[in-house]
Amino acid sequence: MENRRKIICITGASAGIGYACAEVFAREGYDLLLCARRLERVKELAARLRAAHGVDIHVFALDVCDRAAVAGAFGSLPDRWARIDVLVNNAGLSQGLDPVQAGDIDDWERMIDTNVKGLLYVSRAVTPGMVARQSGHIINIGSIAGKEVYPNGNVYCATKHAVDALSQGMRIDLLPAGIRVTSVNPGMVETEFSEVRFKGDKARAKAVYENLTPLSAMDVAEAVWFAASRPPHVTINDMLIMPTAQASATQAVRKTGEQGNP
Repeated sequence: MENRRKIICITGASAGIGYACAEVFAREGYDLLLCARRLERVKELAARLRAAHGVDIHVFALDVCDRAAVAGAFGSLPDRWARIDVLVNNAGLSQGLDPVQAGDIDDWERMIDTNVKGLLYVSRAVTPGMVARQSGHIINIGSIAGKEVYPNGNVYCATKHAVDALSQGMRIDLLPAGIRVTSVNPGMVETEFSEVRFKGDKARAKAVYENLTPLSAMDVAEAVWFAASRPPHVTINDMLIMPTAQASATQAVRKTGEQGNP
């Protein structure tokens, strides 16, 4: 039997859920293939996790929206790193919160390019190797927005509904190769997400989570680990993980007892 540590590839590993996933999988003894646009952050994370857990880590800069860059980065990986056991398609974002008639088309383009096309580019680069080896696991980070549509969510919700549909399609297409496909769909998670959505407006971003306890990035990372750590004959197809204070995309209870609209 081959004696090697499993390799997990995490996109968008510089912050939030991707960063937390790197911490959890390093703790569990995986070697890490980490990429993000902000390479310095990933390098700092890698240095800390190597020291703490003794795992091997390879990092590279990547904008998942850049089709040629994705193909080049994954196509030029050293053989030792090309054998990816688990892919976490985490890179994603939301831009703006406007009604469709007032939406910023540049925001739409960025969400579609990152959340849908970026996920596809990376998956297309990684899945042929998994099929050739007849093993692997793809974990797509979706959202409650991929299950429900909320006011002014329009295009962001559409992109996350696409992730949900792509997860189902991947599961069907990759079934003969024995590749597992999981979609992990969080509700409110306090990361940089809202700050990115509101383009650096920290006060507006903070207000999203006021008077309730949202999920942390680590909560979601532990859910990702649960899915990845099931026995080979078990697949967690779809997971919806919410803060206790949130019941749906539009209903959350604040400490004051008033209903909020996250």
